[in-house]
Parts: sequence; C-alpha cells; structure tokens
Amino acid sequence: MLTTETKRLLTMANDIAANLAFQADASVLTAEHIRRFWAPRMRKLLLEHAAGGGEGLSAAALAAVDKLKDL
Repeated sequence: MLTTETKRLLTMANDIAANLAFQADASVLTAEHIRRFWAPRMRKLLLEHAAGGGEGLSAAALAAVDKLKDL
C-alpha cells in the first residue's frame, strides 16, 4: 500500500515528466530537475519505490528515475 507521501511524489514525478515530454532529452531533463530541486529524502523514496516495481509511475517518469541513478 502506498503512503500519502509516496503518492504525492509519484504525482509530482509524473507531472514533471509530462511537462518536459516535448523535449528531445525529456528523461534526462526530468532526472536533472528531480536531482536539483528535490530533497535527498524525496529522491531516496522515489528510487526505492521504482526499485520495487514503480507502481503508479508513468513510463516517462520511470525512464527519468533510471537516469537519476546515474546523476
């Protein structure tokens, strides 16, 4: 079961990915946005959720999370 905080992070990640989807390097831009503007604890929760299957994350957000691991 997802916590309220995790649901909020998923919504935010999906929204960021959707807003940057028109860019050629959208997944990189989304990952960079999350790295620059999210607190380390928020990033950690997102990465842990994605590692557990990523339920609720869009394909674009999942691609960004994959890139986030490398930043």
